[in-house]
Amino acid sequence: MFDAVRNNKRIVQVFLALIILPFAFFGLDSYMKGGSTGGDVATVGSTNISQQQFQQTLREQSERLRTQMGEQFDPKLLDDPEARQAIIDDLINRRLLMLEATKNRMVVSDEMIRQTIGEIDAFKIDGKFSVDRYEAALRNQGMSPAGFEAQLRQDLTLQQLVGAVGQSGFVARSVSDRILAMQTEKREIVEYRLGLEAYLDKVKLADDAARKFYDANGKQFEVPEQAKAEYVVLSMEAISAELAVSEAEIKAWYEGHKDRYQSAEERRASHILIASEKLGKDKAKAKADELLKEIGKNPAAFADLAKKNSDDPGSAAKGGDLGFFGRGMMVKSFEDTTFGLKEGEISGVVESDFGFHIIKLTGVHAAKEKPLAEVRSEIEAELKKTGASRKFAEAAEAFSNMVYEQSDSLKPVAERFKLRIEQSDWLTRQPNPANVAMANEKLLKALFSDDAVKNKRNTEAVEIAPNTLVAARVAEYKPATLQPFDGVKASIETMLKRQEAQALAVKDGEARLEALKKGEDGLNWAAAKTVSRMTARQLPPPAAQAIFRMETGKLPAYAGVELPGTGYALFKLNKVLAGEQLDAATRQGMLKQLGNLVTQEETRHYLDALRSRYKVEVNQSALLAKDR
Repeated sequence: MFDAVRNNKRIVQVFLALIILPFAFFGLDSYMKGGSTGGDVATVGSTNISQQQFQQTLREQSERLRTQMGEQFDPKLLDDPEARQAIIDDLINRRLLMLEATKNRMVVSDEMIRQTIGEIDAFKIDGKFSVDRYEAALRNQGMSPAGFEAQLRQDLTLQQLVGAVGQSGFVARSVSDRILAMQTEKREIVEYRLGLEAYLDKVKLADDAARKFYDANGKQFEVPEQAKAEYVVLSMEAISAELAVSEAEIKAWYEGHKDRYQSAEERRASHILIASEKLGKDKAKAKADELLKEIGKNPAAFADLAKKNSDDPGSAAKGGDLGFFGRGMMVKSFEDTTFGLKEGEISGVVESDFGFHIIKLTGVHAAKEKPLAEVRSEIEAELKKTGASRKFAEAAEAFSNMVYEQSDSLKPVAERFKLRIEQSDWLTRQPNPANVAMANEKLLKALFSDDAVKNKRNTEAVEIAPNTLVAARVAEYKPATLQPFDGVKASIETMLKRQEAQALAVKDGEARLEALKKGEDGLNWAAAKTVSRMTARQLPPPAAQAIFRMETGKLPAYAGVELPGTGYALFKLNKVLAGEQLDAATRQGMLKQLGNLVTQEETRHYLDALRSRYKVEVNQSALLAKDR
């Protein structure tokens, strides 16, 4: 909606990277981890960003893009120096913010951690937080609750700091009104198009023009080298499928980890909250005491009194109902009281950081142990995963050594690990997503190396995905060949004619524009249309920019733009009209976007200041190094 958004994409990317919490369980390595492992990618103040941390973040970003883009994902996206620089810049920005937050002793309360975790849909069953779901989800990602909560605390701290910086941005009402007026302003224009096709007949190519272009640009007409490959895939999934777990092993695991399969006690409560902030501590306490007396006289009125009096908007409308929750999900005083009540019992007045509560216990789910039959498949899968991980680590080294040491064939390694030798279709150096196993750039580079092509040797074992190794060898090979000139002559001539026609259209258009500016207007303009910055998408981008840059002091005004590949366009601006009144929702949305842009700019300036305050150095050679 605002041109500034399109012109400041990098600011937007940095800002979003800073404020979006990583709830997808990818996470970053410790923000504040020091110790160098050699070849650090950057230093920020007295801390380091190691090669391991950078590569881990690079892999996580690659997985995100692969998930989002599917078959359109190209692994080369993140091999680009600009992409790697963007990732290290974001890591540096996070580190700078964390250093500053630590310096200013910014903390996130345990209550905020509990509240945030409780609101994550991934941890809910039937819309309610589940401790079992929470722990299982973390286990599946190889994380512990303590580790996840520590990471979340860091993310919330960064969000808190960035939020405080963003709030310092301010847009004056006069400025925002002027910007909105510019966005809605309408311009009545007419267009005259000089299409490229009208100039094709005027182009006369030299007899040898196509041949000269062919000789000078031979690479464009090459059919790239191709190879068919045979390959073997060693994966942890395949090893897991071969593993068998005995009943005795399952039972032994269950007996040794029974604490995992305990369903903790959960309690359901309703409450009435009288917030201290609203009335002040003394008045809030007095009101809570009065309500408690009223409830004592008529306990059945608890829900109605909660609806009328509770300052907790999330539960008041439901008669104070908070649903079921386990230990660790509420502030301590509230939790201790709730877990000390009997079902149906009403507490006295309980003080917390939020104010004063009156609590009614409405339900109890007693702690219980899940029977072996219920968790048997889960234990079997975990034992298989653990065993497969160990066996894969052992097999991976032997696999890599074997394809190297017995490089004249894949049969020995296939027989050793009971793998099937697969056959590919014709491949080029460019990855083809249709063949997942052979769509890895590193593997293709090895396949087309002199050692593989000329010496007919196996490639090295290449990790194409986590816990997945592939080795390949060339089965058939076709070297790059130049297409015969006669076969491409016609297409070259067509291309050259269109290039010349485009140049003629531009030359003619620029001459007509100069004539228009001198008052010589004899063009058959198209029908008038009205456009605004908000509807500029209906115009080619170069045209939209030219139209809204035209001077409006003296009308009509004229502009001309080249439309690459299609010709040239002339525009005449006849009128400038005030935009229509925006409805409240649209106006609010646009003001919010404007506020976001100001926040982004404030954040950028703040990060620049932090870079001046803390010494930042980037090791470019380590930054561009491939994952090892």
